Amino acid sequence: MTILLTNDDGIDAPGLAALARAAAALGGRLVTVAPAECHSGCGHRVTTKDALEVTTLGPDRYRVGGTPADCVRVALARLLPDVDLVLSGINRGGNLGVDVHHSGTVAAAREAALHGRRAVAASQVLLPDGWVDWERSAEWLVGVFDRLLGEPPGPGGVWNVNLPALPADSPPPAIVACPVDPSPFTLGYRETADGWRWESSYHARPRQPAGDVAVCLGGAISVSRLGLV
Repeated sequence: MTILLTNDDGIDAPGLAALARAAAALGGRLVTVAPAECHSGCGHRVTTKDALEVTTLGPDRYRVGGTPADCVRVALARLLPDVDLVLSGINRGGNLGVDVHHSGTVAAAREAALHGRRAVAASQVLLPDGWVDWERSAEWLVGVFDRLLGEPPGPGGVWNVNLPALPADSPPPAIVACPVDPSPFTLGYRETADGWRWESSYHARPRQPAGDVAVCLGGAISVSRLGLV
């Protein structure tokens, strides 16, 4: 199996290294094609008018001067047309509910699914202090891969996985299949000298009882299948 790894936090992000550790458990060839810089929140933006700089950093490792979706497009078109599986993440921060519309992490996986590849987007919700145990995140993700990749692909779509923010001594969380919560964020903006800044609490966001927001913020790993259009 040939596996493409990408993200939206940039090629040097620790979450991408954690994703590679988790993906290694699947066996096969791992190829990283990731953005040169962080593109968090860029959504499914693609580059069509400007040239994309692609730099070879080493065997099966490429840096792209573009968005996460650009990385997947270049990989499938030129670098890795025979890829079997695309993994995007592990994003530093959750991509729950309506986040899927502005997430570059999810967009990379969606782009792959649009071209007929199996794809998984993975994100790690943060504790209030921002602490992340990436080794633990990778371990949890191995269990998710074991479950997801043993199932039939189903109709065109992409899996969106969110790992919960739990204290260091917590046992491994349950893996829960759930729908994406459509609840919008509370609109909060604060006026500053530089202009209006968005201000809202991620953990206090609105939620529906059985949706991915409630599941993941409640301490379980949420797994949701997203439609393509």
